[in-house]
Amino acid sequence: MALSLRSSGLRSSGAVALAAASLAAATPAQAAPAAAADRVLRVYSNNIENLVRNNADGTCTRISGPDHLRSMLVDGNGATGTSGVQAPDLLIVQQVRGTGQATAYADQLSAMFGYPAGTYRAIVAWADPEPWGGSHHCSQQSLGDLKKKQTNAIVYNTRTLGLADTSKYWSAGWLKPGTAYDTGAGCTLYKPPSNDDGAAYAYKWKRTSAIAARFTIKGTSTSVFAATMHLPEQNGQHACAGAGDTGIGGSGIHVGADATSLMNASAIRVIGVDANRTGIAPATLGGFGMTGYGTKATMGSRKIDYLFVKGAVQPSAVGHTVSGTKSNHLALYGFITY
Repeated sequence: MALSLRSSGLRSSGAVALAAASLAAATPAQAAPAAAADRVLRVYSNNIENLVRNNADGTCTRISGPDHLRSMLVDGNGATGTSGVQAPDLLIVQQVRGTGQATAYADQLSAMFGYPAGTYRAIVAWADPEPWGGSHHCSQQSLGDLKKKQTNAIVYNTRTLGLADTSKYWSAGWLKPGTAYDTGAGCTLYKPPSNDDGAAYAYKWKRTSAIAARFTIKGTSTSVFAATMHLPEQNGQHACAGAGDTGIGGSGIHVGADATSLMNASAIRVIGVDANRTGIAPATLGGFGMTGYGTKATMGSRKIDYLFVKGAVQPSAVGHTVSGTKSNHLALYGFITY
């Protein structure tokens, strides 16, 4: 099944890859469109850390896609591993290695629910990002190497969602070393030529390239916007979203112009972000009609991951935060009634 891209966006930039496997042969029951009969859109957001988890003793553990998914997907009561866990519609993820890992992860998700490979598809910001050059804190070099390539992705369920459009990527902001912050005046875009020049860090900016897409819920006219972001670690101390810009509400978050157009055309809106910054208030994206969900720390004692939603989000017994997530970051989720 071919997926068309806008000539003004993806085809010209070459930056965004759609990891979309062809649907395998399926029984009629499997192949039939499955717009959610309960009219609930199930959305998750997580930095999956390349499916490598850091341990307190300096070692690392590689996590399989199915193990990670089982640790993250919840039922209506926020519990994992029960018969009430239903197939998600959107997974907004950060820190995947590129198209290959994103496609494998999507196909493992399809298999979990008995669907053909290709039922879940992935949109990635960069198909094969260069190593970003940071420390991965793994005593085993082989596991640390698995975290060297990082990009952001949106995984979606083709049974419930039809892809309408995909945005161009957009860059995060940062404060170049040696530059005075001056309440954000020193901030610049985190992309060439303003990123650092060292060979080991030449492509570090690709780790933070954001991407968005607009979908339609099948069997309805309801449009859904989803975006995934991973802001630089430096955003924790110096909120930067671009040239002289501290971001929305001083958070370091901004939404690219191309993505904003898709968002404005969507009734339901979801943004998942690893902001590497604490204290971002739930009302920060209120100008977009969005509210932040997730009441617990997401990485150790810090809450640096956020899920913002415009829509009727169902209450959560666990504060929209999945405590047992097999990642360095805890997953956030929202079940949206439409």
